Amino acid sequence: MANEREFGWEDVIENDGGAWELLPEGDYSFTVVNFTRGRHPGSAKLPPCNKAVVTLAVQGPSGVVNMDHNLFLHSKCEGLLCAFFTALGMRKHGEQLRMNWPGILGKTGRCHIAVRTYKKDDGTEGQSNDIKKFLEPEQPVSAATAGQGWTAGAF
Repeated sequence: MANEREFGWEDVIENDGGAWELLPEGDYSFTVVNFTRGRHPGSAKLPPCNKAVVTLAVQGPSGVVNMDHNLFLHSKCEGLLCAFFTALGMRKHGEQLRMNWPGILGKTGRCHIAVRTYKKDDGTEGQSNDIKKFLEPEQPVSAATAGQGWTAGAF
């Protein structure tokens, strides 16, 4: 991609990226409980860039689990950044947003979590949770719109 670049912490983002295939593991509510600023040293898929490590308190079936998730500040990952801020209700599709990292603390959203299977150094299999997608906030039903539109069995 010719326009790939690293983002600064307060750059404006707007590109939602492409659609993701949802995995069957499940959708969960989360609260952002912490974030730290870091640096990605570069890899085969992504050049060196800033990264935010967000800690999410995820409400699972048996209680709250804290998960760390890396958000890379690079144009290759702009859609993921947009999805994160959209899930928190801080951005709408197509809108520009100056990333406000301190403002994410305490915000809530929903995400899709998958189970990842991998090989450990000793050759055995291990599993971990990965956040595969941040979900858009559900639209609340207002008194003005309740009862409008088509519903199954209405006819």
